[in-house]
Amino acid sequence: MGSGAVTVAGVRGDVGDAAGDGGGDGDDAPLVVAARAGDRRSFRELYLRHLDDVYGRMTRIVGPVSERDDLVQQVFIDVHQALPRFRGEARFSTFLHRITINVAYEHLRRRRRGDDRNLQLPDDELDRLVAVGASPEARAAEREELARVFQHLAALKPKLRIAFVLVAIEGMPLADAAELVGAERDTVKQRVLNARRALSERLARLDRAAARAGGSR
Repeated sequence: MGSGAVTVAGVRGDVGDAAGDGGGDGDDAPLVVAARAGDRRSFRELYLRHLDDVYGRMTRIVGPVSERDDLVQQVFIDVHQALPRFRGEARFSTFLHRITINVAYEHLRRRRRGDDRNLQLPDDELDRLVAVGASPEARAAEREELARVFQHLAALKPKLRIAFVLVAIEGMPLADAAELVGAERDTVKQRVLNARRALSERLARLDRAAARAGGSR
């Protein structure tokens, strides 16, 4: 993620299919087979193995809301119920995070307007998202940019918000994001562009208002 002026363009500015992280599911397959057969210990191992990733993604999408723990638990309840239908056409992690996004989407769709305005992304999530290897000054600027953008995600419609978080904040390739949200690549790309435009306009309005307020003193 590149740093720059405090604009939305500074948050992972490219909208394209960059290389993925190359991560795999490791030894999930035997655990999935056993869990599908009713082995509770295997399902618990899957739960413990993927809990932090689900928790982190849920936090980035919906924010540190009071319902966050319940939403994460709902993800694993839904996974357990859907597991008998999982045939391995996709990786288990893809299956898991599709459900994570569905749960997050339903929460965002039901929330009252303004419920999650001005939420602060936790410090550990900000630190995790800023570019590794950048100078301290660049990391600080990027961290400030992320924190500011995140405060205004509530202004976005749920589908735009989810696409923006996955691609512009997490840096996920468009093709991977499209697979998770169940949409065409170009549809996800347009959602990200629309989200970036909406956030840029919103932040610009706030900057102009702040400048006028400062000038009137």
